[in-house]
Amino acid sequence: MSQSKSAGNNANPQKENKMGVMPIKKLIVSMSVPMMISMLVQALYNVVDSVFVSMINQDALTAVTLAFPMQNLLISVAAGTGVGINSLLSRSLGEKRFDRSDAASNNGIFLIIINYIIFLIIGLFLTRPFIASQTDNPSIMQYGIDYLSIICILSIGLFCQVTFERLLQSTGLTLYSMISQATGAIINIIFDPIMIFGLAGFPKMGVKGAALATILGQVTASIIGLILNLKKNKEINISLKQIFKPSLSIIFEIYAVGLPSILMMAIGSIMTYLMNKILGLFEDIADTAIAVFGVYFKLQSFFFMPVFGLNNGLIPVLAFNFGAKNKERIISALKFALVLALCIMASGTVIFQVFPEVLLKMFNANEKMIELGIPTLRTISISFPIAAVCIVMGSVFQAFAESLNSLIVSIGRQLLVLIPAAYLLSLTNNIHLVWWAFPIAEISSLFLSSFLFIRLYRKLIKPMDDKSQLGL
Repeated sequence: MSQSKSAGNNANPQKENKMGVMPIKKLIVSMSVPMMISMLVQALYNVVDSVFVSMINQDALTAVTLAFPMQNLLISVAAGTGVGINSLLSRSLGEKRFDRSDAASNNGIFLIIINYIIFLIIGLFLTRPFIASQTDNPSIMQYGIDYLSIICILSIGLFCQVTFERLLQSTGLTLYSMISQATGAIINIIFDPIMIFGLAGFPKMGVKGAALATILGQVTASIIGLILNLKKNKEINISLKQIFKPSLSIIFEIYAVGLPSILMMAIGSIMTYLMNKILGLFEDIADTAIAVFGVYFKLQSFFFMPVFGLNNGLIPVLAFNFGAKNKERIISALKFALVLALCIMASGTVIFQVFPEVLLKMFNANEKMIELGIPTLRTISISFPIAAVCIVMGSVFQAFAESLNSLIVSIGRQLLVLIPAAYLLSLTNNIHLVWWAFPIAEISSLFLSSFLFIRLYRKLIKPMDDKSQLGL
């Protein structure tokens, strides 16, 4: 690993970053499309993973759904930390403070170790009580413990993968980030059936095989991400000496943005856990309802993940131009991203409305699951375009180090509206009414997001001096 830049080198003028000069539409496409593609591949392997698990039996599919809240918490910590690294690094580059950008990357790598130790402990001691709190079905319980313990104990690959990809994204190298993520996803897809069903000389491992295939993909992606950062990322210097000399002030700045993002995403874990508990109230159809809920989460990722990829490409653009005080480029980026997000999510609504049965049959759904699943997919997908607007507005909060706003929106939508609405609707004993909690929550999120966005715009964006930029 190369040594850090000297103070003198940091003072030298460097080539202008493309985020400050490239035409906005071209920039958003170049930054976001590789990540959108990699997110689509990520969504594909999430779906394929569950498709193969469903071939074991419905209990296995239900177990993976019950494991999802903890797995999502793991992803939330990794991704939220990455958001903090991304924001600090991009803002530092925009301000031409290259010592801080190096510090952000090296301290981010140090945080990998700390976060992994936490989830190693969870994997060793807490998976059984977590799964047991959601079901008393012995078959489902064992499947869930087998899957989740592997995911947590071997989570080092995920933490490395996400961090190295964020370093590439923060400096505009989104094509390399796509290569890392897509390769990991493809490895997962290839080894899923091999490890689950015991093909090509491998033992038949069932849900354990699904978990190990996921880990193998993550480790592969992390190795590629590290190599690409060392060989191709010229805007940061990774140094072993600096990694093991953490700066509390830099870590604080990372988590000033990252912690609200972690909490915002982790709220999804609380929401899915509580939804599983609410669905469990319908005793005769509880296992089927939870399986349908899990299938929905996998399918919606085909549309949400590309929008999150767009969001990931948008954040460093907004952060860089916020650091450069360029109002016109910020507004242009937001408008273009909003149009793209709406197109993606509207297409998701159409597909869920027209082809719900086809989608459910991908997961080996029986008649009972199809009967329950069709109205579920149609009802929840009504809210997709609304979610697109909220996600784009949320990118501004993250890019401008105002992630507390995103946290407020997420708490309001998922915990203060969705869960209470779902519980109250469950009291009707009509499970189809429970799914209307999702559109209700998304509408409330739109109003709250709009209020906070307008307030932030007036405070931080409107006062900026307009600058005429070449290429706009």
